[in-house]
Amino acid sequence: MRHRVAATLTVAGLLLAGCAGSEPPAVVPSVPAPSPSPTPTHDTGIAADASPLSGRPGGAGKPVLVVKIDNTTAAQPHAGLQDADVVYVEEVEWGLTRLAAVFSSRLPKVVGPVRSARISDIDLLAQYGRPAFAFSGAQRKLTPLLLAAPFHDVSGDLSLRGYYRDPARRAPVDFMGRPRELLDRAPKASAAKDIGFRFDVAAPPGGRPAKSVTADYPASQVRFVWDPAKRRYDVLLNKAPARAAGGGTQHATTVVVQHVTQRDSGYGDKYGGRTPKEETIGAGTGWVLRDGRAYQVRWSRPTAKSGTTFTHGATVVPFAPGQVWVVLVNKATKVRPS
Repeated sequence: MRHRVAATLTVAGLLLAGCAGSEPPAVVPSVPAPSPSPTPTHDTGIAADASPLSGRPGGAGKPVLVVKIDNTTAAQPHAGLQDADVVYVEEVEWGLTRLAAVFSSRLPKVVGPVRSARISDIDLLAQYGRPAFAFSGAQRKLTPLLLAAPFHDVSGDLSLRGYYRDPARRAPVDFMGRPRELLDRAPKASAAKDIGFRFDVAAPPGGRPAKSVTADYPASQVRFVWDPAKRRYDVLLNKAPARAAGGGTQHATTVVVQHVTQRDSGYGDKYGGRTPKEETIGAGTGWVLRDGRAYQVRWSRPTAKSGTTFTHGATVVPFAPGQVWVVLVNKATKVRPS
């Protein structure tokens, strides 16, 4: 009964207050705060399943195979090189060069000619995790370091599975590899992962027009010439077009010139040639060429397991999707796009 009286008095009080001209406080509905508009992001045009090594579609999650390839005139035409995601150019004894080709998104039927490993390969490959590494021989003093290195050894030294001699070629540039069989020897080879490269179908702002770039070594040369009609760089090795097995020549969509510290490694061949050690861990300067333009960059790789970034100012320079050539050049050698 007391509750009913109290309720009646309360209602009456409200009615009297209304008659006196005052109104009960308005009930304001709760309205959620508006969500901030999403920040527009630049569409790079790169597929979600693209390889982090080349930006090629369908390449994500595939295992990595690195193959050491001869780069003398006698080694041409190179087999399978056009399918590599990344191609490194390294100086070896007597001022010659060798290639380290990284395969993942595409595997050719045959690759080669396969040649021997060098001390610089150990640091270079570490950023890929534990890839499969195909090579033919090495200096005897270097063998213990290669056995302890973080890659899966699928060399011809351990087994000839996945290799054969091409009767149409002369030794020592007749040793060829079959990539699928070589990867079968390394079922736990690392999948392609982020090694610092970024890709964009559109060229970044800045840079300057550049039709070509040439890297000269004591006994070798690598040159890239922009083809505006096909939007790619023609590759010339040792002052001649780099021929491909099956016809045609080699091409690149992005060219990186990486100036590195180079020193005597303490290793050498039986003829007295000294093996240079190229320091790919650390920092330095260089150039990135794409779409007929050249960007002056700084490269950085703090540790062996870190990827390598190439920045112009505070921004990572994106590469054009497709094959990337990284030319390792002694920082004492002047290389300037023109």
